Amino acid sequence: MADTLTDTNVAIFIASRGTEEVEFTEPKEAVEDAGANVDVVGAETGEVETVNHDLEEGGTYDVERTFSDASADEYDALLIPGGTVGADTLRADQDAVGFVRDVFDAGKPIGVICHGPWTLVEADVVEGRTLTSFPSLQTDIRNAGGEWVDEEVVVDEGLVTSRKPDDLSAFCDKVVEEFEEGKHER
Repeated sequence: MADTLTDTNVAIFIASRGTEEVEFTEPKEAVEDAGANVDVVGAETGEVETVNHDLEEGGTYDVERTFSDASADEYDALLIPGGTVGADTLRADQDAVGFVRDVFDAGKPIGVICHGPWTLVEADVVEGRTLTSFPSLQTDIRNAGGEWVDEEVVVDEGLVTSRKPDDLSAFCDKVVEEFEEGKHER
């Protein structure tokens, strides 16, 4: 893959517990392979364990920055993986939610997969937007004013969403494309 994201700084969220490993590693690798600099951002620095299929232990990853220490101004784009427990943990963290809102308000691209859109709902940024997610979130998205569709990947002015790990190939391709385009008018 060409270095289309050279000089692009990307934050990727990881929850203190419950982030789905493949939804964290594959998008991270995709943007790194395209030349992006990626920081892992979480509630506390140190090691965090991911999960596989929500219930099985995954790998361990280092959190490099905290939500409270990092600023949306430092990044060109944001990735939010899923995992039922991980996404629920992220949406309960006001610093993470504020970070999402700041990135969104700045018009920077955001890639979100599976249960990750819960953070978008909590940040109150889905109204008038078309997105997808794991099907169990469709009522939450609609109640927040968004239009939910059942598609592999959806792009709405720099907001890239996908439903589940089976969609990762299409999701990663669109994330790189949208991150390359940069800021969008919202």
